[in-house]
Amino acid sequence: MTDGNGATPLAELTTMRVGGAAHELLSPATRDELVAAMVETWGSGEEWIVLGGGSNVVVADEGFDGTVVRVLTRGIQQLSDDDGRVVLRVEAGEPWDDLVAYTVDNGLAGIEALSGIPGSTGAAPVQNIGAYGQEIASSLVAIEFLDYLSGDLQRLTAADLGFDYRTSTLKQGRRGLVLSVDLELTRSAESAPVGYAQLASTLGVELGARVPLRVVRDTVLALRASKGMVLDPADPDSVSCGSFFTNPIVGENFARTLPEQAPRWANAPEPAPVAVPLGEEPAAPPAQTDFRVKLSAAWLIEKSGIGRGFSLPGSRAAISSKHTLAIVNTGGATAAEVTELGRYVQTRVFSQFGVRMVAEPVLVGVWL
Repeated sequence: MTDGNGATPLAELTTMRVGGAAHELLSPATRDELVAAMVETWGSGEEWIVLGGGSNVVVADEGFDGTVVRVLTRGIQQLSDDDGRVVLRVEAGEPWDDLVAYTVDNGLAGIEALSGIPGSTGAAPVQNIGAYGQEIASSLVAIEFLDYLSGDLQRLTAADLGFDYRTSTLKQGRRGLVLSVDLELTRSAESAPVGYAQLASTLGVELGARVPLRVVRDTVLALRASKGMVLDPADPDSVSCGSFFTNPIVGENFARTLPEQAPRWANAPEPAPVAVPLGEEPAAPPAQTDFRVKLSAAWLIEKSGIGRGFSLPGSRAAISSKHTLAIVNTGGATAAEVTELGRYVQTRVFSQFGVRMVAEPVLVGVWL
């Protein structure tokens, strides 16, 4: 179970391919061994992190002076099939895209637009992964969670996880280990309603249309590949963490100060309709608030003067040649070079637009 002290650079276990070795690296083979390893690690008092597919993390060149526990447990189990609503329990170490492929092969709709996202299933609820109009929050029923503070096994529902755009309570300080994820999907040969304009346009359908699951998956994989967002040994632009920055969420009033052509999307639901009995006066509408608006991080980066393929002089970290949201390792880059470029992007965007860019990957021993 122990890979050795300082033996394996974490660069070999992450998609960005940067990072020194951990003080100790554990790779439990079974669920029971995983739980035992976590409890023992927590009891030691050492610093610790959990590593899944390594697709959303940047580790310092000096490594990590603590214990890294890898999550390798795999498996997909059907818990129920009630009137076409199917609940799957997925072990945390199951590769996410393998799970999506399984659901498409078995006629289960709900996560097909999340095809091609690297990493493990256990990491998916941490940042509420999403793409092309779907989020895991829409399908997740509950997770099995080993709580750091109590050491207890807990069942946390979607409501307990406080999902929001690319975040959850697990990303906001609730420490522990996701052991498995329960998802509710729909038995159907057709997709959930297409909810993303670019995907609908590529498919040649209207928003809200349903198309064969396989068609959605293949189209999403092609779109992601065109942006270097699918792990591919033949594509140097895939040596990255995927999107390095989240799309900023700002107030509507601030969004009005940006150039008219800046893409933006309302980030608040429409008010629920209210039925008023005949003869009664409707209640006064709620006071208008500063609604939240989502901006395009890629547009902000490009318009701040940073184009595809940009790199700082002498650096081996660069903006992807396919998509400005990704920072790539062009070969032999260090974590310091990656984060230096990230800080440069933040500085340029803030100077140009007054918007603070937030990094999406987990940063271990480095900062932006």
